[in-house]
Amino acid sequence: MASGLFDTTKNYSLYAVPAAWLCAFIPHAYAAFSSKSFDNRSPRTYSESLAKDQTLDQAKKNCILRAESAQMNGFENLPLFTTALLAGNLASLPSSTLNTFAAAYLASRVLYNFIYINNTTETMANVRSLVFISGVGMCMSMFVMSGNALKSGMQNLL
Repeated sequence: MASGLFDTTKNYSLYAVPAAWLCAFIPHAYAAFSSKSFDNRSPRTYSESLAKDQTLDQAKKNCILRAESAQMNGFENLPLFTTALLAGNLASLPSSTLNTFAAAYLASRVLYNFIYINNTTETMANVRSLVFISGVGMCMSMFVMSGNALKSGMQNLL
C-alpha cells in the first residue's frame, strides 16, 4: 500500500480533466468580477465593453484582457490534455505515471494563468511561454509513452 496523501496505485488521472476545465474557467470568472462592464447576456462583447469603460485605468483593463486570453488558451489546450490522458489510459500506462503527468500539467496551468494575468514585462512573457511549452511537452510525452506501450503490446500479441 502506498503511503502519503494519495494511493498512487490508483488512477486519479481522469479527475484532472474537470480540474483542467476549472483552471481554464477561473481566469474568466476573475475577469468578469473585476469590472462592471461584463454583461452575461453578451459575454463575447466583453472586450469591446471593457475598452469603453471609463471607470478603470488602462493597467486594470490590460490585466482583465490577459485573464480573458488565459481563459481562451486554457480551453484551446484542454482537448490536447484530455486526449493525451485518454491515450495514456488506453495504453494502460502505470497509474503513478498518469497521476504524475496529470498533476504536473495542472500545476503548469495554474502557474501559466498566474503569470499571464500578472505579466507586464517581456521577461515574464517569456517565462509564461516556457510554462506553456512545458505543459504541451507533458502532453506530447504522454502520447509518445502511450504509443510505445501500445506498440510493445501489439508486438507481444503477434
